[in-house]
Amino acid sequence: MRTKTQRPGHDYVRGGTRFAGEVTAWVCTPWALWSHSIPLAIGAVLLLIGLPAVFGTPGDRPGGDAPVAVPGIVTILLVVLHLVAAAASAWALWGTWIAATVTVLCLVVPFTELPRWRALLSATPEGPGTRGRTRRRPVGKSAPLQGVPLRRQVRREEREKDDSGLQLT
Repeated sequence: MRTKTQRPGHDYVRGGTRFAGEVTAWVCTPWALWSHSIPLAIGAVLLLIGLPAVFGTPGDRPGGDAPVAVPGIVTILLVVLHLVAAAASAWALWGTWIAATVTVLCLVVPFTELPRWRALLSATPEGPGTRGRTRRRPVGKSAPLQGVPLRRQVRREEREKDDSGLQLT
């Protein structure tokens, strides 16, 4: 039996609530801006869809990394941007009940996203959740493997020093 570990925040419920907020922002924001300025509405769509497509934290996306790597806080701010846009445009477009429902959705998403956001805030260039656990592979003959816990690497280096200090007479 093979078990698959998921990154925090990438289950169906959490991802679904985040996606519902994002889709609402993608639809409502240009719709609300269309009557004011068509170029502004098109620009809003390009920003809301284009920014997350281009910028992303390495290791966060299950399907692959974005072309431009950014720290985890940028990914979090992009989600918050979507939620604010969805709530504001829902109040500009629709009646109280629908706008209130969208606002409640946008207020629930940050709570469902907390595990993912914690992982994103602790992200290093190797990906989310690896801060302090591994060391990058240095260049050299006896370079330790990447992903080996730092304690083991230090112990191995200490043993190598002890072994090299022995003199045979």
